[in-house]
Amino acid sequence: MNITYTLNLQGEACPYPAMATIDALAELKNGEILEVLCDCPQSINSIPDDAKNRGFEVLEINQDGPVLRFLIKKP
Repeated sequence: MNITYTLNLQGEACPYPAMATIDALAELKNGEILEVLCDCPQSINSIPDDAKNRGFEVLEINQDGPVLRFLIKKP
């Protein structure tokens, strides 16, 4: 799997990670994958929900300690 872009939002308070992710998703071309890294606990629900509601595919959600990692693809 080739990650096209990485958005590192560690240390940013909610709701900024979700808002920044929505902005970044709008820039993706078909087939591109965005990796999002953040440590905002609320993002575990908000980022995947926002992505799915906008027609994106959430490929992966991982948590390593406080760091959340999302892989999101534009179909």
